[in-house]
Amino acid sequence: MALLCAPHTTLLLPLYSYSSSSKAAAAAMKRNRVVVRMADVSTGERGNASVSAFEFEEGHLERPSWVGETPASRLVGALLSFKPLFSLLKLGARRVLISTAERTKIPWREMATEILESEVYKEMESIENPSLKYPDYYLNPFHAYDEGNLSWLAAAEAEAATMSMVRRAIPNASSLEEASQIVRGNWLRAIEQHHLQYSGDSGIRDILDIGCSVGVSTRLLADKFPSANVTGLDLSPYFLAVAQYKEKRKAPRNNPIRWIHANGEDTGLTSNSFDLVSLAYTIHECPARAIVGLVKEAFRLLRPGGTIALTDNSPKSKILQELSPVLFTLMKSTEPFLDEYYLLDLEGAMRQVGFENVKTALTDPRHRTVTGTVPLAS
Repeated sequence: MALLCAPHTTLLLPLYSYSSSSKAAAAAMKRNRVVVRMADVSTGERGNASVSAFEFEEGHLERPSWVGETPASRLVGALLSFKPLFSLLKLGARRVLISTAERTKIPWREMATEILESEVYKEMESIENPSLKYPDYYLNPFHAYDEGNLSWLAAAEAEAATMSMVRRAIPNASSLEEASQIVRGNWLRAIEQHHLQYSGDSGIRDILDIGCSVGVSTRLLADKFPSANVTGLDLSPYFLAVAQYKEKRKAPRNNPIRWIHANGEDTGLTSNSFDLVSLAYTIHECPARAIVGLVKEAFRLLRPGGTIALTDNSPKSKILQELSPVLFTLMKSTEPFLDEYYLLDLEGAMRQVGFENVKTALTDPRHRTVTGTVPLAS
């Protein structure tokens, strides 16, 4: 079954349960409707007619009007070039992130304090690759942190920020757990269905999660594919230290997750050694050249029939296209390469590298999952 979400395309996948009282679920889509139906994560059973479909609507544009060489984008660029104002915007963006999370019962500051007051620092020695050279773009400030992803504070707050992102994606969910079932479950289902359809019956034995951050997506992949060997790779040793610390405090897995401090564009890992390479909420933080480099490295690492899966902001998301000027200005103040991400033809870049069966699915109102396959050996 094709996962392509072109305009006026209805995407039907196994159904995820969602509150029937949800305003979003009840809204009638007039144009460019995309219906995504996923399996219930708690039961693994297919939904039935009594469970309402949750509808994700695409906007009318190819990308938001506040991207690229548009009047709105130029105005934001001019504002951000004024350093005193830029500093105020970053501070404002951070306050909005934290207050929004805590209003939805995500204990942001409490979670961060718990990590910062723990023994997480002891993990650094076994994680960090001291000879690793960071690419220039990675030394930029991200997410209102002057040190970007290279700080303990960023690492301590990463999981709460991820939870808040999920909650914002499904604002009418009755709980964070329900929102996560939709956002994360749809992502995992898109990966599984793509691999089943195009892999030539090859299983998923080895998984690489590039840009794994503090390991949220890595652990979900390991839970979904428990027989696979899973590796989480990131440029930040701080994030990886938190990932390893948190994983050590969970019940042991039959196949322990391996954590690697490396550059996703040049991992040093063996060619043709993975069946699935995932990049979850990573590439919007990269310039276009780095995104292409990540896709090329994934192609090298995957076996014939292997699957790449990239999930991130969708340029066609109606919600993102209709963000208020205040919100998109705050967002761009914390994401230095957002324009390059939105302007890149990701699907075209994947095909140019050599991926086949490139498909895009709007897997929640804000995010797309783009999948592709390494050609099977002839």
